Amino acid sequence: MTVPAELADVERLTAWLDTHIPELGSGPLRVEQLHGGTSNVILTLDRGDERNMVLRRPPAVPPPGSEKGVLREARVLTALNGTPVPHPHCFGACEDNGVIGAPFYVMERVPGWAAELRDEHIFHRAPFDKAPCEYGIAYAMVDGLIALANVDYRAVGLEGFGKPDNFLERQVDRWEGQIRSYPALYGTEWREIPGFAYARDWLRDHLPDDFQPGIIHGDVGTPNALFAFDRPARLTALIDWELSTIGDPLIDLAWFTGRLRDEDRPSEIGEATLYNVANFPTRQELARYYAAGTGRDLGSFDFYCVLAAYKSGCILEYKVAQSAAGILPRQTGIFFDKLVRAAFARAEMLARKAG
Repeated sequence: MTVPAELADVERLTAWLDTHIPELGSGPLRVEQLHGGTSNVILTLDRGDERNMVLRRPPAVPPPGSEKGVLREARVLTALNGTPVPHPHCFGACEDNGVIGAPFYVMERVPGWAAELRDEHIFHRAPFDKAPCEYGIAYAMVDGLIALANVDYRAVGLEGFGKPDNFLERQVDRWEGQIRSYPALYGTEWREIPGFAYARDWLRDHLPDDFQPGIIHGDVGTPNALFAFDRPARLTALIDWELSTIGDPLIDLAWFTGRLRDEDRPSEIGEATLYNVANFPTRQELARYYAAGTGRDLGSFDFYCVLAAYKSGCILEYKVAQSAAGILPRQTGIFFDKLVRAAFARAEMLARKAG
């Protein structure tokens, strides 16, 4: 796909690359659009050598915060260079809008496949869409989370990247504030959703006292990862770091495993799940694997699982509100209503089970 002129001035970009990223080569620069979304655009860079790279920038009409988000991504990826965390190596970033019209960064083009979200389900590439191969995908993801949790964020230069002080204490109020903002934002009525209040109050009463700050990816899932084409399942990169910060890495683990089966009821598979969880390990299996790889005490893991479900419900409710306001189709609202209710029901169920 040819790159639109408003996304890249090839002459200016060539001059910048000559100075800052000689690793790409020195031949004529060819730029093509690989992906273009509402939050970011990815362009391929080719100068005739074997090494190709990709450039990530906001769209021509950027949504609020996207320019800052691109530079935050560049910072965390650069910090991870040289660590065991599977990620695209960041070769350089540019804050000057005068080069191509927006801030951008240039990173390695990592080989691999990503899961696809379509028809309200996550699909993995064959043969990783069936047992036993799909079983290994979950462990490959947790391998990446283990590597990330073991990084000393201060040692890699991420001091000040987030606000770890009172991080867990702020989470409940933050997400309650978000869900309560939707009625005013979209002109809809507040609705009481079963499980919401119980999970909120339980979380406030069960804050862990062994918080260990670390780097959080913020949106862990197989659509935000790349995997090797050959077996066994191997993670080649965690991608899409827009929501990364410094907080509690156990939130990433809980977010990924939140909808998986419980070992007390392994045959019970909920309706509102995106993964084919019958081919995945249980939540507890992955938690034990993570604990062995990080040395972290997962005695409070139930808290993080409740928080992940609570957070999911609070976030996804905006789709229901948009549907009620006529911004999104009615069927979209019905689908997300199912997800929201399932999230809060799960949060309450996990909280009651934990006691």
